[in-house]
Amino acid sequence: MYLEIITPQQTLFKGEVESVLFPGSYGDFQVLNNHAPIVSTLTKGKVKIKGKLSIEAKVKDKFEFGDKETTLDIESGTVEMNNNQVTLLVD
Repeated sequence: MYLEIITPQQTLFKGEVESVLFPGSYGDFQVLNNHAPIVSTLTKGKVKIKGKLSIEAKVKDKFEFGDKETTLDIESGTVEMNNNQVTLLVD
């Protein structure tokens, strides 16, 4: 599935990923390829992304890189998933 992470200042990432775990307002939830359409608000926490990410050098400091996942700390945001495209708007 295709993930796009956008802040008010810039686009942090665009590319293919395997799965994403979000800190939802009513609890954490994960989306995978072919997930049903969804729109949700997010709370402060970590967005956990699985897949091989190619992050631009100018925004690498915003991410934490592990063996199996990449994380991004957020204060709040919204996410929309539709037709295997995930749009993440974060603060």
